[in-house]
Amino acid sequence: MLGLRATDHTADQVDVLRRAREDRGSVTIEQVLWAVAAIAIAGLVVVAVRGFVTDKANEIK
Repeated sequence: MLGLRATDHTADQVDVLRRAREDRGSVTIEQVLWAVAAIAIAGLVVVAVRGFVTDKANEIK
């Protein structure tokens, strides 16, 4: 009886590991999307700061 329980538990753990491997790609895609969003936001900040600095520089002249 104990042997059957150990075998069932082992089989369940193998299934858990297989499912975890199948879901690995979705985390990577999520991280890529967050990185793209962060780069886009940084680009918007650069454009805004550059515009502000250019306007202030034109006022000095």
